[in-house]
Amino acid sequence: MGANINYGITEDQQEIVNLIDDFGKERIVPVRAELDEKGIFPGDLLKELAQMDLMGLYIPEEYGGFGADQLGFCLAVETMSKYCIGVSVSFAANALGADPILIGASDEQKAKYLPPLASGEKWAAFGLTEPNAGSDAGGIATTAVKKGDKYILNGTKQWITNGGEADIYTVFAVTNKAKGARGVSCFIVEKDTPGFSFGKKEDKLGIRASATRELIFEDCEVPAENLIGREGMGFLLAMKTFDISRPGIAAQGVGLAQGALDEAVKYAKIREQFGKPIIANQGLAWMLADMATKVETARAITYAACRTIDSGAKDVSKISAMCKYYAGDVAMSVTTDAVQVLGGYGFMKEYPVEKMMRDAKILQIYEGTNQIQRDIVGNALIKEYASI
Repeated sequence: MGANINYGITEDQQEIVNLIDDFGKERIVPVRAELDEKGIFPGDLLKELAQMDLMGLYIPEEYGGFGADQLGFCLAVETMSKYCIGVSVSFAANALGADPILIGASDEQKAKYLPPLASGEKWAAFGLTEPNAGSDAGGIATTAVKKGDKYILNGTKQWITNGGEADIYTVFAVTNKAKGARGVSCFIVEKDTPGFSFGKKEDKLGIRASATRELIFEDCEVPAENLIGREGMGFLLAMKTFDISRPGIAAQGVGLAQGALDEAVKYAKIREQFGKPIIANQGLAWMLADMATKVETARAITYAACRTIDSGAKDVSKISAMCKYYAGDVAMSVTTDAVQVLGGYGFMKEYPVEKMMRDAKILQIYEGTNQIQRDIVGNALIKEYASI
């Protein structure tokens, strides 16, 4: 969190921050370069987080979780992201995969699937994006046809975080094509279901530790009892999920930008040119000041979004979109500037800022591109000012 700014963080929330900050320094920093270079999924780190009872941070206590609110969860994601968002997105994607269950599932479904996610025994993933349906979430082509007490799924999901590693998938498929977006439904699909397989692990620019794979459904039989809610509720479930998950992406951006700022300031204080530390150069000091101000404003709007959600507000789409795109843009800007501050060293893999810059780009793309977020805000403004 930002220095000398009182955000009203509770003792419990601060304890979470301290635990994850220590974990980041002691466990993530020593391995992040190797995880990035070799594209190694951080399963061992997730298991350690499970042993610390942190994998169920976002899950209600009645299902074995910690019961943290939105801000508490985002503080955890932010703190972990200072050290590596390849690790933090692998952690946070569990919540994304579980959110449709938390939002719309029956008591029986929650009792079955949430406890193993809370304990870290199982991991989750969210299956919406397809080769021809990314930002246009209503344009998905994967189908689910009911036959007796089963649904038969056919289709492909693309770029799924935790794909192949997760055990529980919330998958969106069309049950009534004639109804368009209102014909989309959501299903819980378990990893070992016949007809469900995975594509190759994608070779990515950034977040290389995170596993990104295709989900392939070929006459995959899913029990009818695994339908979340009713047929046709899928699109609404996806939108409600994004409303509460986008601040988590913003938190990744805030944490990543803070990590890059930390590295830039540390370097600028010890690197000397012309007989003095380069931070004494006004041009560079102003650059660092702008970086710090961007980080703090991104943090403020992200926490505001979290508190709005925690207040029980009904319509949070606009503030969620705002914090997602703003913090994502800030992360890209601040990490790029951090590379500049370090000069030639910033371009070398020996220093972490080049990785941070590569990692930052995805924050402007996944969970709805930043252009789509601006559309959401713009459409909200049109409604708000409809009477003018």
